[in-house]
Amino acid sequence: MNNFNNEDIKNFNLIGQFCGPRDISNLDSHILFSKYQITQADVFVLFGGSIVYGVNILAQAIQNNIAKKYLIVGGFGHTTASLMQTAKKTFPELPDNITSEAELFAIILKNRFNLKADFLETDSTNCGNNITYLLDLLKQQQIDFKSIILAQDATMQRRMSACLQKYVSSEIKIINYATYQTNLKLKSNELTFDHDYLGMWSPQRYQTLLMGEMSRLTDNQSGYGPNGKNFIVHVNIPDDVQKAYCSLKQKYPNISRPSNVLYSSKKN
Repeated sequence: MNNFNNEDIKNFNLIGQFCGPRDISNLDSHILFSKYQITQADVFVLFGGSIVYGVNILAQAIQNNIAKKYLIVGGFGHTTASLMQTAKKTFPELPDNITSEAELFAIILKNRFNLKADFLETDSTNCGNNITYLLDLLKQQQIDFKSIILAQDATMQRRMSACLQKYVSSEIKIINYATYQTNLKLKSNELTFDHDYLGMWSPQRYQTLLMGEMSRLTDNQSGYGPNGKNFIVHVNIPDDVQKAYCSLKQKYPNISRPSNVLYSSKKN
């Protein structure tokens, strides 16, 4: 077990805030208009990599009429098994034959809020084809968009946005809205969160996801940017965030999430 000090916790939280941006403070049409001069986004997307609480965010978006079309995207990827286990504990009435994250979230959305998304994408297995399959679906359904709100797990929100930027015009308004915002804290020498969200990762898993994201966002030979695997556009990492990451990486080199070839893209 790692003995994290206050400086370590501060560094993890700095990385968490960077990885999980929200471009608007809440899903309110007045706030949307004040920043982007639109009262509705053309599309709102919830990605299946999120914790179960992401369904609450989608429900809020629909109830607030924040977009014209609502989609859930996600097949079976590296987080799906743990997501389904967590969901089943919280909602034991869920059927056993669910095969995709999008389907899981759609069932929870219907059961809890009596709401429905317009479309589900159920084949994607990773961040990259989450985006390419989403764009394929929008094209198939002849949904033209000039603005899109992305709602993903806070650990992966910035990467999701950077991936979409690779495929769309710079004129498209990409609006980030991470499905939760939280900070790690020490309570009675135990690592915990300052907010309790439905289906939240364990603190240890959250740390692993954050460190894995930073390795992907760093635009070097091993990262996902143009100087590496070229899955995403270049991401500018602020000096204080990079310093926090380097400090944690040096102290805790084993805290990271490697990519899983099982869920690599089936097509480019």
